[in-house]
Amino acid sequence: MRRGAMTIEREGSHAMCIICKQGETQPKTATVTLERGTTTVAIKGVPADVCENCGEYCLSEEMTDRVLAMSEEVVAHGAEIEVLRFAA
Repeated sequence: MRRGAMTIEREGSHAMCIICKQGETQPKTATVTLERGTTTVAIKGVPADVCENCGEYCLSEEMTDRVLAMSEEVVAHGAEIEVLRFAA
């Protein structure tokens, strides 16, 4: 399970959004939705850098690994749809 990876260009503590190229990203939370086969997983409250203009988000490598691990557990249990809250 993987959502498109977004890389960012950092300028100090903020980054220019690589998608819209208009906004800067800010540390916030996002809802990450992933699909594999017939399984859909939504994970709410994931720490991410979110573009103030278009709303696209970028996860750190650590958050990506954690989200993927959570999603793999859901797939392993055979769920069709699962909504989880991210726990830090």
